[in-house]
Amino acid sequence: MIDLNNLATQQTAMEAFFFGYQAFTAKADEMLARRGLSRVHHRILFFIAKYPGLSMKELLGYLGVSKQALNTPLRQLLEMDLVQSLTAEDDKRKRLLGFTREGAKLEKALRREQAKLLQRAFDEAGETAVSGWLQVNQALDNSRQNLSSDD
Repeated sequence: MIDLNNLATQQTAMEAFFFGYQAFTAKADEMLARRGLSRVHHRILFFIAKYPGLSMKELLGYLGVSKQALNTPLRQLLEMDLVQSLTAEDDKRKRLLGFTREGAKLEKALRREQAKLLQRAFDEAGETAVSGWLQVNQALDNSRQNLSSDD
């Protein structure tokens, strides 16, 4: 087990996480920047792809942000005709989010780049390392969820 009480080990682990995340987001950030978009737009696109037809309330929950924080980037995606907001059939007050053809194409291109990077890293690291990596990330997510349920 890694001793995170040791400062050098702690810094090494955090640096690896930082640079790994930087590598994971670099190509997607570049692709988004060409359209005047940023990582927050990418997160919105990711969750719309994962949960087609999700409501604004559900998206807010997944992102863990306020309505105010979501307003501008979502409006930009709507204005750029990448995302569409449709009225729910069962509740006319509820707006459901989905992609336009161009939005689906962009999200797929972003996901493809990140999947290629992950595949290369997974192939290099091996199955045991990938399993451990998934467990660590799921434990981090559980910690995040526990913190937000304590509020």
